[in-house]
Amino acid sequence: MTQQPFSRPGAVDLSGLSQPAAPAGGAAGGAPAGSSYAVQLDEQNFQDTIQASMTAPVLLVFYSASRMPESATLADDLVTVSGELEGRVLVGLVDIDAVPQIAQAMQIPSIPLVLAVIDGRPTPLFQDVLPLDELRGALNQVMQQLTAQGIAGRHQPRHAAGAADESGEPAADPRYAAAQDALGDGDVERAVAEYQKLVDANPADAEAAAGLAMAKLLQRTQGVDLNDARAAAAADPDDVDAQTMVADLDMLGGHVEDAFNRLIDLVRRTAGDERNQAREHLLGLFGAVGNDDPRVLRGRQNLASALF
Repeated sequence: MTQQPFSRPGAVDLSGLSQPAAPAGGAAGGAPAGSSYAVQLDEQNFQDTIQASMTAPVLLVFYSASRMPESATLADDLVTVSGELEGRVLVGLVDIDAVPQIAQAMQIPSIPLVLAVIDGRPTPLFQDVLPLDELRGALNQVMQQLTAQGIAGRHQPRHAAGAADESGEPAADPRYAAAQDALGDGDVERAVAEYQKLVDANPADAEAAAGLAMAKLLQRTQGVDLNDARAAAAADPDDVDAQTMVADLDMLGGHVEDAFNRLIDLVRRTAGDERNQAREHLLGLFGAVGNDDPRVLRGRQNLASALF
């Protein structure tokens, strides 16, 4: 069957469907949830999974082991790749035999079908069974494109999480220990270098990217006098360097939305290289705050309005 355009953005209401939900827990139909970033979907957890796309992309894979075994293989491979991407995507497994009500609500034309859901909006990604290596390459390309657009959020593991410490809280990730120790010592240069190593090793690591952005902000503002910076910005409202410095200082002072709005207004007033410099700086501040923060979501909407 030819794939039909998807035309139901946003949340999908399943409350009016009368079919019983599939039992929760465990994988169905031969697609095991063997990753911390994959979840078998039923009527109870479907909306929460869609909501999770406000943090980072969700991939919904519709399959049937009984009707089309190769579609279940695709689901299994997506689970594998989701683990390799370390939270850049969350895979939602939809066995259309176990939960036909979800497939009906989403108006699924055929299987297999993979939808990418970003900010609650589903878009068809592909409808073919791809070999694992080809699937891995395709998703890596998608992740690179999203990162270039400033979308670099990461899901928390859904299961098989790390051990907890004595307080019951999840144990600190040792990957970030060196950078965090450097910040604790007040050694901003070393913190930048340590976070940069992590980002170079895994560009999809949103936590490392956010840490690097914040460490660079601390680096840029070392020794800067707030009053002098504000005076320089007031004297020349279109000086990109002066405006970005005050935005950085606003960030450090906790005035996040003031920092965002200053740079969005600057984008609106400037053009060419200056506009691009202001936009890139703003994207860096978004990354420092975190892409799932509501202030960042609003900032992205306002930036889009300023650009277009």
